[in-house]
Amino acid sequence: METRSDWYSVELMTQHAFWNKHHLGCDEHYLVHKLRQDKDYLPELSRIAVKDGEVIGCIMYSKARVIDGSDIHEIITFGPLCVEPKWQGCGVGELLLRETMELAANRGYKGIIIFGEPDYYPRIGFKTCDNFNITTSNGKNFDAFMGIELVEGSMKDIKGKFYGSEVFENLPKEEVEEYNKKFPQLQKLRFPGQWN
Repeated sequence: METRSDWYSVELMTQHAFWNKHHLGCDEHYLVHKLRQDKDYLPELSRIAVKDGEVIGCIMYSKARVIDGSDIHEIITFGPLCVEPKWQGCGVGELLLRETMELAANRGYKGIIIFGEPDYYPRIGFKTCDNFNITTSNGKNFDAFMGIELVEGSMKDIKGKFYGSEVFENLPKEEVEEYNKKFPQLQKLRFPGQWN
């Protein structure tokens, strides 16, 4: 489990993992910082991977909900799940994910819903959320919106619209830029395939 003394190393590793990946720079390291202080954060499920004293991966869990009219179903999500670039492709992320999925199942959680890489998570068993009759909060479904049952049949009675913690929506650019000053400066570069 992460301790306070790991915080900076975890955020720095997260910044390295996401820098220029989806857009210029990244905000995931700031998300990690904000998530730790959020009421929805689940430190008892979140884990870091350490090799020779170096933080090389992390997975952060938080509470989420699926709402169907007056029915509110408690569910969980994770994000970020990331690995130091030089350790990517070595199974670190999958190890973190499988270990924490077992922890979550043992604590009675029914399932996990994420926004993630559609070419990565299905091989671990994730399916698009249309398989569970679950949509995004604005009624959409797409390949990157996925879920997994932690016990067979555990999500059969859950349907509706997915709502993650508000912390994911509240990462103002100016706050991220200010937070970046705590880390060695990295160059922002435009690459093909970035979202925006």
